[in-house]
Amino acid sequence: MKPTRRELGVQAASLLAASALASAAEASPAGAGSKAARTGGKRAWTRIGPGIWRLRLGRPEEITPLRYRSAEMRLEGLRQMPPCDRPPFDARALTFEVTGRGCAVEIPMNTNERIYGFGLNTLLFDKTDRRVFLRPSDGPENELGDSHAPVPFYVSTQGYGIYVDTARYVSFYTGNVAPVAKAEATGSGSAATSTTQLYQERALHAKTMLIDVPSAPGVDLYLFGGPTLGEAVQRYNLFSGGGAVPPLWGLGVAYRGKSDFTAEQSLQLARTIRAQKMPCDIWGIEPGWQTKTYSSSFVWDSGRFPDPDAFIRDMHGLGYRTSFWEHAFTHTSSPIHEALKPFSGNFRVWDGLTPDFATAGARSIFEAHHDKTLFARGADSLKLDECDNQPDSAKPWSFPEASTFPSGMDGEQYHSLFGKLYSQTLAEPFQKRDLRTWGLVRNSHALAAPLPYVVYSDSYDHRCYVRGLANAGFTGLLWCPEVREASSMEELCRRVGTVILSPYAMVNAWYLKSPPWLQIDRDKNNRGETMPNHQEATDAVRRLFELRMRLLPYLYTAFNDYRLKGIPPVRALVMDWPNDAECHKIDDQFLVGSSLLAAPLFAGQTGRSVYLPPGSWHDFWTGAPLIGGKRIDVSQPIDRVPLFVRSNTLLPLAEPIEHVLPETCFALTIRVHGDQPAPFTLYADDGLTSHYATGQQNQVHLTWKDGAGKIVVEGGYKGADRYRVVSWGAV
Repeated sequence: MKPTRRELGVQAASLLAASALASAAEASPAGAGSKAARTGGKRAWTRIGPGIWRLRLGRPEEITPLRYRSAEMRLEGLRQMPPCDRPPFDARALTFEVTGRGCAVEIPMNTNERIYGFGLNTLLFDKTDRRVFLRPSDGPENELGDSHAPVPFYVSTQGYGIYVDTARYVSFYTGNVAPVAKAEATGSGSAATSTTQLYQERALHAKTMLIDVPSAPGVDLYLFGGPTLGEAVQRYNLFSGGGAVPPLWGLGVAYRGKSDFTAEQSLQLARTIRAQKMPCDIWGIEPGWQTKTYSSSFVWDSGRFPDPDAFIRDMHGLGYRTSFWEHAFTHTSSPIHEALKPFSGNFRVWDGLTPDFATAGARSIFEAHHDKTLFARGADSLKLDECDNQPDSAKPWSFPEASTFPSGMDGEQYHSLFGKLYSQTLAEPFQKRDLRTWGLVRNSHALAAPLPYVVYSDSYDHRCYVRGLANAGFTGLLWCPEVREASSMEELCRRVGTVILSPYAMVNAWYLKSPPWLQIDRDKNNRGETMPNHQEATDAVRRLFELRMRLLPYLYTAFNDYRLKGIPPVRALVMDWPNDAECHKIDDQFLVGSSLLAAPLFAGQTGRSVYLPPGSWHDFWTGAPLIGGKRIDVSQPIDRVPLFVRSNTLLPLAEPIEHVLPETCFALTIRVHGDQPAPFTLYADDGLTSHYATGQQNQVHLTWKDGAGKIVVEGGYKGADRYRVVSWGAV
């Protein structure tokens, strides 16, 4: 029996209380700092799990992300990790101070360590020697760290991670501050003759991480040991509860139709895509399904959708799962408006209420209405929009930071936790039905790995999209790049090549009447014009989508590893090679699962330089062996992505299908890369329910020895076969 959100809240509170270290000597009153608080005396870490410790500093606030965790710590996965019996550094090395503005923590740094993390960011990668300011934003993201999903967790190449349990807009100075007690003389003594020279970055003799938490008279720090950077990330994800596992259909391709489409227009285009033999599993319905959208009514528009039950039934009949757009701000015409008033913030947004999803009242009202309106009809997932913020806008549309909420949160705290709480609220109806979902959300925060929601945004820079894929894996987040229009067929295909290797493969045609492979130009598309080369574009995009479907069983293993081991399914190279200085700056390549390295091409490139980390590799397309530890030049046609396979890998590839059915059995070819390939485990279950988490899942172990393959199945799944191995082949 899964714990309820209320039970998880009690567990979180117990965890906080059980490991409290705030002695009288350490506790400091809110107000001016004190020398006693800075020196800390007998401060020590308290172990709360394998390789995880906590340190309470001062008097932490009651409202923190941990209080609203989504799942229990996954102890079984932590116990199976390499031992990490001692904290990576002594708690007495930290200094702590309560000030008039909040509290601050100083942590010594090694002079050559590099810092990564802090949530989703599509502009920043290596975050060493800078200030990172964590505020939710609707974009564009900036060099301070504002983003759709800021997370107060970072990892170091020294093999540890730090999580700061706060919902405040916290600042991190990542090695570029010099406390007086540690300062030494720097500079040449000569006068500067330009502003560039005057303000140039200067090396510090002693590096310090300064964590500046506003408003709070104390904070809990959580330390995650490695011994490597990647293992510190794994421990954080397992502390969060382990990663989410999508339903099998969630790993297919998603297509979102135009925002004002009627039911018939949606079905007509859905049939056209099927006739094109274009792989697609998810159909997105944008705002037009509701009578009011800014704010939301959560009521079907009977003009556009006269028979909601028939619409969803017809979509299912075509093999599509449905994903409905909404945002939480609740219009006066909504049937739940009056009931929500006592459980909402004190400011309206777009003349709608802001539900406080930290209260049981708002959650139950929202769940009950959505259950009746969508889920009882068979809706499969949601796209949760507009739950971020506009911190620097002169005309912000969301609620101010001075807002108050019935749960006790202020606007700053609720902006941080809004998306995460919204996701939790609308994941629960599926959990109660024992069903899995796979949705989209525009804001998230800490400890979000167990939530079946992928972060997206309205930005559209392709290089930023790739950097976001590399970055998100540091902090338990999943990122969704997307495809809309393009300036050329080449750009369209290069963008699709990135999308198919992401956690959520989406074409977001919310402002296009026709698919972009028929017309890339927005205006011409909406006038009904097709490109002269639309068949060539359609065929190229289809081949890319088919690659996604070939990789689906492999991706399903990657997500099960995310759940059981905490390994991000998509991640930066530095996570696996933290000691390779070349990987420290690489933000335009990323790893997918255990064995694939992707290096997307961008519009205008005939080729690119790719760094292969140390070891042996194979070109995915040709099987050619390659030596790592150096850069190589590569090129690929527009319907291929530069992909590389670690040597000694068993790589299962499926025959591509158009969409996943409950009875789908994947026909597999097992590629053998190298002379001594490591075993590979596939996961087989019903692909729909949460029964896999209670033992109704099989592990299909693949091994290769002496030129022959072997399959061993173990587990408690008794359903239809999920995989059929057609052939094994040495590359």
